[in-house]
Amino acid sequence: MVKSLSVLGSTGSIGRQSLEAAARLGLRVEALTAQKSIELLEQQIRRFKPSYAAVYDADAAAKLRVAVADLDIEIGEGMEGLRHAAAAVDADAVVTAVSGSVGLKPTLDAIDARKRICLANKETLVCAGSIVMKAAADKGAQIVPVDSEHAAIFQCLEGRREQLYKILLTGSGGPFRGWTREQTASVTPEQAVRHPNWHMGAKISVDSATMMNKGLEFIEAMHLFAVDPDHIQVVVHPQSVIHSMVELIDGTVLAQLAVPDMGLPIQYAMTWPDRAPSPYERLDFWQMKDMTFEAPDLEKTPCLGLAMDCARRGGTAPAAMSAANEAAVALFLAGKIGFNDIYDRVAEAVERTAFISQPTLDDILAADGEARRLVYER
Repeated sequence: MVKSLSVLGSTGSIGRQSLEAAARLGLRVEALTAQKSIELLEQQIRRFKPSYAAVYDADAAAKLRVAVADLDIEIGEGMEGLRHAAAAVDADAVVTAVSGSVGLKPTLDAIDARKRICLANKETLVCAGSIVMKAAADKGAQIVPVDSEHAAIFQCLEGRREQLYKILLTGSGGPFRGWTREQTASVTPEQAVRHPNWHMGAKISVDSATMMNKGLEFIEAMHLFAVDPDHIQVVVHPQSVIHSMVELIDGTVLAQLAVPDMGLPIQYAMTWPDRAPSPYERLDFWQMKDMTFEAPDLEKTPCLGLAMDCARRGGTAPAAMSAANEAAVALFLAGKIGFNDIYDRVAEAVERTAFISQPTLDDILAADGEARRLVYER
């Protein structure tokens, strides 16, 4: 088990739960970062007493420096602040709970510093999975997934990597499972962020509603577990009890089951390869009425189909898709486009962004920027 950690994105849902797990496990918190939520960040600083904190927004960082002037803490800002929190601070592990491709460079820095990566930022692997996984292998850095699905696969595969035949990636189907495209045309942001099983941030909740989240997880699983797209199958499981499964070469299927609570995979990423008692609700099989499974309907959830196509295409396509999706979801949450417009804008941006089959990190970042611009300027 790690003894100390930095939490990137500490004011978000995953970040807050990570800090509660750290407190329960007695781990030292060395660094915290936030986008601009300095009121909550100040509370966290005073409670956990880290040596360093960073705020991505420069104006908010200046205000935080004034607010915590009575404390012995260094306050950084911008991307450099995130990168310092990820790599330069004396911590065993880094929880990457920031949203979007902003997490890519800090994650690579943490890998270079040979820290354990408690990976909650799926866009890092979606955009640059080959580069990130090679860097981790070269440096001997551990990547332990925090996403419930990938944490489930990780646990099912422990000691069995060579026996894997297929990953069965489960998803609830989101709040609009079974709805037609005509029905989802009038969906509001307030409806889209109300997930039936999980309590998550706004962006990931919208991604779950469009099933883009499952597409991002599809690509992430390819890189985390070194499998090709033909050996990953998406399975809609509305109850969110089975968090994912693996089929082994002899036909055996192993599943990881738990209540739908992100606290469990967060804690395991910190304690792996050991386990620790937790306060979370336990499954009661006597009360479980049924568990159902179905195939995803790619006509009703075209974002999932687009992501799977980008996974097979590779190169800069996943990075362009992920960046375009971030931009389109932001426009939707701001009330500037409709729910169905998310797919339309992302698909158009992927088509128009220059494609490179064997990209460098600079190529990936350029594709990211171009795709965002295309979405916003449409």
